Amino acid sequence: MAVNSLDKFHKNWKLKKPNGFLIVISGPSGVGKGTIVTEVINSSTTIVKSVSVTTRKPRGTEINGEDYFFKSIEDFSEMIDNDALLEYACVFGGKLYGTPKDYVEEQISRGNDVILEIDVQGAMQVKRKWPNGIFVFVLPPTLQELERRLRERNTEDEEAIRNRLAVANKEFESIPEYDYLIVNDTLEESVDCVKSIITSNHCNIKNLLNQR
Repeated sequence: MAVNSLDKFHKNWKLKKPNGFLIVISGPSGVGKGTIVTEVINSSTTIVKSVSVTTRKPRGTEINGEDYFFKSIEDFSEMIDNDALLEYACVFGGKLYGTPKDYVEEQISRGNDVILEIDVQGAMQVKRKWPNGIFVFVLPPTLQELERRLRERNTEDEEAIRNRLAVANKEFESIPEYDYLIVNDTLEESVDCVKSIITSNHCNIKNLLNQR
C-alpha cells in the first residue's frame, strides 16, 4: 500500500511544543501604544507585559516582581556585567531601567507571549540580543494628529511638545528596522492588528516544525 502524503509528513516532521514570542512595540510618545498594549494583554491569559528592572524606589502600592523588579545600583551593574539584560538605559534623573532576560525567557518557555513596550533605541538593543523577536512600530495617521494627541494630554508645556515631535521625526527613520507597521487611526483596529500578528507567528510553519 502506497504511503500517502500525510504519512510522509508525519514521518519526516514533528510538531514543536509551542513556545511564546517576544513582541517589541515602539512608536512616538502620544501615538497610543500603551493603550494598545493594555488592550492586547487584557484580551488573553497567555500574553503578558514585560516587567522592567529599575534602580528607583517603589512608589505607592507598587509590588516588587509585578510592577518592577527593584534593584540597587550595585545589583543592576552586576546584571549588566553578566549580560542579564536585553537592554538598559539611564533615564528620569539618573535612574536605571532595563529588561531582564531571564524573565522574558521564563515566560516564553511557559508558552506565554511577552510584550515589551519600549522606545526605538531600546528596541534596537533588544534586536541585537533577541533577533527572533517580533518588532512592531506604531505610527500616527499624520504628524499633525500626533501633535493634537500630545496637546490633548495637557501634561507638558510648548517646549516639551516640540521636543517630543522632534524625537518622533527621528524615530520614524528607524521604521525599516521593524517587521510590522501599524497606523493607529482607531484603537480597535490597531489592537486587532497586533493580535493578528501574534496569531500569524504562532501559525508560521518555521515556528511549528522540527525535522526528524
